[in-house]
Amino acid sequence: MTDRELIVDLRGRPIETLDDFWDAVSEPCGLPTWFGRNLDAWSDTIETRGISEVIDSHDILTVHVVQRGLFTGNRPEAQVLAEIFDGVRNRLVVHPLA
Repeated sequence: MTDRELIVDLRGRPIETLDDFWDAVSEPCGLPTWFGRNLDAWSDTIETRGISEVIDSHDILTVHVVQRGLFTGNRPEAQVLAEIFDGVRNRLVVHPLA
């Protein structure tokens, strides 16, 4: 039996780079120490599952971020990261600056 949704709220964390993103999601998502810290590894983790027991124990993963740093403008790495989230089972919610 899985819980419905894992909500990871990163709105209070400065995320300037993908490394900052990996640092921010590692603990709440239960990423193992051997996690690859790259976009392919993240895709495998949230789409295929079988890497994080925390993510695997939920039907839906929702990550909240603020539109600043990594998530401003059209940064290619942020666009690729956002595309990994399918919007159904895995959601990235980018909130405007308040």
